[in-house]
Amino acid sequence: MNGLQRTRQFIGGEPVDRPPFHPIVMRWAARRAGVAYRDFCLDPEVKCKAMMQVADQFDADWVTTMSDPYCEAEAFGLEIEYPENDLPLDRGGHLPDAAAAARLQPYDPQQHRRCRLRVREIEIFRQHCGDRLLIVGWVEGPMAEYADLRGITEAALDLYDDPDAVGRAMDIITEAALAFISLQIKAGAHCIGIGDAFCSQIGPKLYRSFAFEREKRMVDHIHAKGALAKLHICGNTHDLIPDMLRTGADIIDIDHLVPSMAPFAAQLGPDQVFSGACDPVSVVERGTPDRVIAAVERHGRQAGGRCIVSAGCEITPGTPDSQMRALASAANLFPL
Repeated sequence: MNGLQRTRQFIGGEPVDRPPFHPIVMRWAARRAGVAYRDFCLDPEVKCKAMMQVADQFDADWVTTMSDPYCEAEAFGLEIEYPENDLPLDRGGHLPDAAAAARLQPYDPQQHRRCRLRVREIEIFRQHCGDRLLIVGWVEGPMAEYADLRGITEAALDLYDDPDAVGRAMDIITEAALAFISLQIKAGAHCIGIGDAFCSQIGPKLYRSFAFEREKRMVDHIHAKGALAKLHICGNTHDLIPDMLRTGADIIDIDHLVPSMAPFAAQLGPDQVFSGACDPVSVVERGTPDRVIAAVERHGRQAGGRCIVSAGCEITPGTPDSQMRALASAANLFPL
């Protein structure tokens, strides 16, 4: 059973040999491949080779285009610096106020470098992996993208000071994301991830007011194009999970900061699963293999067996190979 088949059947509630293994690897993959992180972000051949090496050597069931949150932000005009061996840096170009945000103009993803690179990554994955692994593209969610374009503090204030302007900007962000989603699926993505990290900082009321309907529109569009949808919100999303499930996303990522998935397992739809939720630092990087396996088993029980094996967020670049192998082996010990 290959990674794509395993993932699809697991999501659909069909029998599988083991749960899928979907580690979020970015800096870890680049470090292990011995490549500069700038090249990982900006050279599709470099990123894809590093990602496929991880999948092959650690028996992962997916490959992704994930590397940083600035792909669409750069297309919208943010000034991004790419250090040789560090995360990309936001160097300016923010929208000066909410009124300017309300005048935000859409962009054509085919006319912007980072967007074209992401599409090219998917094409390379499809060429080399075909339908052997789940190929996951990515877009930023409306709240996360607005926070990138305005700055976190300014974005948070805008939600209260000028919600109408925020809504207009987020509608443009969503429209651009839909076009970008379409290009990625056309290029061969089996699944699109939506990263909306800032949502965990605004609470359920503002989440429902600003993010929920727009995320749901993205999920509906992904499904209409024949792909799976994954929703990733970092942080403690305990109070958001019921609404995250209502978006209809097939895969709901759960960070380690969520106390337990158990209260929400019964709310999973027939074609929905959780993914997570090992602590990437204290458990995966710095724990023992036995502790990793115990955490995966605990999360599986909390989710009633409906949990893809993964850390709650990115595998840290200092994680030893032995710990990653323990995380991979835990998928084979997962009680189904």
